[in-house]
Amino acid sequence: MLSRVAIGITLSVLTLITVCGNVLVCLAVFVTRRLRSVTNCFVVSLAITDLLLGILVLPFSALVQVMDDWPLGAHFCNVYISLDVMLSTASILNLLAISIDRYFAVTAPLRYPTMVLRWHVAVSLAAIWLVSIGVSFVPIHLGWNTVDQTVQNHGDDDPTTDCRFEVNPTYVLVDAFATFYLPLVAMCWTYYRVFRIARAQAKRILSRYRASSPSATSSLPGVTALALREHKATVRLAVVLGAFVVCWFPYFTFFTVMGIRKVTDFPKTLYSVVLWLGYANSALNPMLYAALNRDFRTAYARLLCGWRGVKTPTGTPPAALEVGLLNGHTPARTNPELLPGPYVMLQDMSKGRKERNNGTSSITVTVFPNGHNRPSRIPERTKLLLNMKN
Repeated sequence: MLSRVAIGITLSVLTLITVCGNVLVCLAVFVTRRLRSVTNCFVVSLAITDLLLGILVLPFSALVQVMDDWPLGAHFCNVYISLDVMLSTASILNLLAISIDRYFAVTAPLRYPTMVLRWHVAVSLAAIWLVSIGVSFVPIHLGWNTVDQTVQNHGDDDPTTDCRFEVNPTYVLVDAFATFYLPLVAMCWTYYRVFRIARAQAKRILSRYRASSPSATSSLPGVTALALREHKATVRLAVVLGAFVVCWFPYFTFFTVMGIRKVTDFPKTLYSVVLWLGYANSALNPMLYAALNRDFRTAYARLLCGWRGVKTPTGTPPAALEVGLLNGHTPARTNPELLPGPYVMLQDMSKGRKERNNGTSSITVTVFPNGHNRPSRIPERTKLLLNMKN
């Protein structure tokens, strides 16, 4: 009894964190005009998906863990399993969409506003939900996922108190590779490319900065800030990918092995551990994909603490290494008064127009040294021309 109570409390807390965290993301976007952008459509879609998972699936999964029996009948059992597969798949595919969006923002910063339009986002979200429904409700309610091609939990020999998810090798391979392994490879590749480009960009800026400021005294603050931002960008990418792999890889590995071996009765304890580890990713997503964004943090502070005095930085650009990682893309307008200390700023000077010069695009890099945060106080500012490949 004590172990059941402890399990029930733990799973209830995880469910509550999942629901509250994703509600907070949705409220932050709703009340903050600055966050209503095309880029954040994928973040909001991810939050809504994880919120539905926390409301429609996790309470019943916790009920099964505590009671060991399914008291709601075979029809609702199949609906519950279908919702579980659909929402988990949609959550993973939303993470993939975010990684691809960040990849385009970094590799083509000048063309990004014309590449990622609202209807592109709408088509991507529709595809995510069509794929999610296609691997959940359709096969489960038609019996395509079972070994004998009959609808699960409706057989004469199926116990009425069990809610089993049956799989066959074909369904397992299609589902696992389409909704996890291929997205995992794509996410690893896109984030690796983002990291490489950001690192090369930082080195290029650093070399030009040193060339323009030979004095070690004047270049030291910029060098320190750039190294710090590079470290933060590396840590963020590692945390995002690490959380995704740690949460979902054990479940899909177990799921694939059991399906290939045609095991119809999964080991309950092991299955429960890997399943809830995957659910935990929905509780982490609001922190990984929203709390790392400075605009979301400001919105969180207003919602949770009532910090009416907190001013949302208007037009503040992310640092060079943070462009396109998790903080969105570089805005065209900047407000230097709101930028702290020494910093390096990337600004797209084309204002939406493509500039081509031998296959390169021109971006102005403005460096404000010596710790000043107001251009009017600086005798002169150094402008460097950075050529980035399209």
